Amino acid sequence: MKLSKLIITVFFAAMLSINQLFCAYPALSADESETAAMEQTIYQLEPIVVFAPAIETPIKVSLDPKEPQQPLPAEDGADFLKLIPGMSVVRKGGTDGDPVFRGMAGSRLSIMLDGQMILGGCGNRMDPPTAYIFPDSYDKISLIKGPQTVLYGPGNSAGVVLFERKVTRFEKAGLNLNASLMVGSFSRHDEIIDFTAGNPQFYFRGIGTDSRSGNYKDGEGEEVHSRYNRWSTTGAVGWTPDENTSLELSGVRSDGKAAYADRSVDGSKFARKNVGLKFEKMNITQSLQKIEAQLYYNYIDHVMDNYTLRNFVPLGMGNEPSAMNPDRKTEGGKIAVTVNFSDTTKLITGSDFQTNKHTLRTSMSMLMGGMFTPGQLTNPYQNMPRLEDARIDQKGLFAEVAQNIGESSKIIGGLRSDWWQARDKRLTVINKVTPNPTANQKRDETLLSGFIRYEQALPGIDSMLSVGLGRSSRFPDYWELFKQEGPTATDLSAFKTTKPEKTNQLDLGIDWTSGSWSAFVSAFANKIDDFILVQSNVKRGMGMMTRTVAIVRNIDATTLGGEAGLKYFITKTLNIDTSLAYVHGENNTEHQPLAQIPPLEGRISLNYNDQVWSFGSLWRIVAGQNRFAVNEGNIVGQDIGRTAGFGVFSINGGWRPIMGLLVAVGVDNLFNKTYAEHISRAGADISGFEQTTRVNEPGRNFWAKATYSF
Repeated sequence: MKLSKLIITVFFAAMLSINQLFCAYPALSADESETAAMEQTIYQLEPIVVFAPAIETPIKVSLDPKEPQQPLPAEDGADFLKLIPGMSVVRKGGTDGDPVFRGMAGSRLSIMLDGQMILGGCGNRMDPPTAYIFPDSYDKISLIKGPQTVLYGPGNSAGVVLFERKVTRFEKAGLNLNASLMVGSFSRHDEIIDFTAGNPQFYFRGIGTDSRSGNYKDGEGEEVHSRYNRWSTTGAVGWTPDENTSLELSGVRSDGKAAYADRSVDGSKFARKNVGLKFEKMNITQSLQKIEAQLYYNYIDHVMDNYTLRNFVPLGMGNEPSAMNPDRKTEGGKIAVTVNFSDTTKLITGSDFQTNKHTLRTSMSMLMGGMFTPGQLTNPYQNMPRLEDARIDQKGLFAEVAQNIGESSKIIGGLRSDWWQARDKRLTVINKVTPNPTANQKRDETLLSGFIRYEQALPGIDSMLSVGLGRSSRFPDYWELFKQEGPTATDLSAFKTTKPEKTNQLDLGIDWTSGSWSAFVSAFANKIDDFILVQSNVKRGMGMMTRTVAIVRNIDATTLGGEAGLKYFITKTLNIDTSLAYVHGENNTEHQPLAQIPPLEGRISLNYNDQVWSFGSLWRIVAGQNRFAVNEGNIVGQDIGRTAGFGVFSINGGWRPIMGLLVAVGVDNLFNKTYAEHISRAGADISGFEQTTRVNEPGRNFWAKATYSF
């Protein structure tokens, strides 16, 4: 605790010194004083604490990741996305949960990092794409709901999440800084610094993040195996010869460790290396508005083992110290051209591609006289050869057109075609003993996707109505092709039997503002042909030869539901904000509930903000879920059974003592409720920890965050 106090003291002293250094001005004239006062007022009117995203259009919501949030400020990408109504997270431990939107997970919800595709390496989703994302290092995070765009890669049947960084050309030499420090319960602390220095010709941006936490405790005081540490460094150098041109070279390095409460191994390495090159040229001619091009390289090196972050307990044969080291190399790029055919017609067209190579090496070490220390491994994984097990390539062409109709409406439509090729490089299956029946085989698919949407600004009020129909054709991902068996006992590999998934979805939305009131409704209904279902605990064989496996099979399904919100300003400084999210899923093939569908959820927040002080409360209410299908689900997890409802109440406060400095404090789960999310994974039997039906959420959690920017 003394160390935390020292860190906070040093942080505030440094920030106040910087403020005096950069924000001290000479005496101003009366006119200049009035201008400065106006600038101060504009600055103070920024929101202090974020509870819900901003609605850009009925199908798109955006958030500012640099503002404090409640619940507790997020340490990874999935945790941050929980702020969006309709978004849920599968709990596995303290970090690296899997995001789920409208009951859809995995590659149904694409994640784009500043225009780049990123995919994890673990065969059991220990490292989803969001595990490598540090939210505070981005400038804007947006969700486009449903198959309502073709600009951001293939699939996207549930939607696409965009983590974006902006390029700002300096008008004169200068420096921008954003730094934050957070401390919280369970030894949680985060440090972030983000600075950009430059002149009209060049700039350099550097970002460093570090996030750590010990094991948290649930509402009953039971410790959960969940400690972690994560860090990242980002550097970017850019050339901006004029206000319409930018060229940026960037690089990222990150790593971490994380304990897991839902399995027999932990993540002892989450290393990522990234290099990206991005070019943009705007206002080239009267009709040629923009050309953008991008190339990137992502390398994920992941290690999971049963001894680094837990006490290894020898239990006899078959319980040796073990490690698995998958990696994935993704290379990709995109080129897009924006053309204005007239004042009312705009076309964006281009091409994108990605190549994925996945390898794996594993090791089992012998015990020495029943004793074990990690430094005495007889067969470390580093000495084993990497074996390629999968290669997946994609090339796509896309075009999206927006046509204005009069002054208040427009039609937007898009088409894309994707060419896929996958190669099965596995030589064996079933504990690496049985020959793989699809070894060295390949499959090729050409898939079409598209949408059309009508948007109408309603006369007389600040409102927009949106109606869209979209189709997404999704090629099976790595986990659906290579990590499970097929639907019948003779299908030892799912590589050839798993069909592409086709989603046909209707999206309806409206957002509305009038005086002190604002509201939004976003509804959807879809029919999914050949939905890719993962089913666990399937028994195959007889007697001593019985095996328990997970299989992949195609079914037909439907889901429908949506999100709604209402906000009312009681006074200029006091408002109440509410939201509601619901999804209903049906397995039409077997006439039963579709698995891994989160229950009805509502949120109510009461907020006060007088531009210097803020106070708020958040009450999250989740209904019980009685619709389930045991052992069925997706690549992230399977249903366990019904769950009871729960309510969680949290409070917060904020203070801006000087321009640029914000201090926020909060208490999550104020009443120390013991609960677990319906879609979270089952608790594993881990030595020294209580096993639970599902991985429970944290109990009462105190936190404080200070942010400084200039």
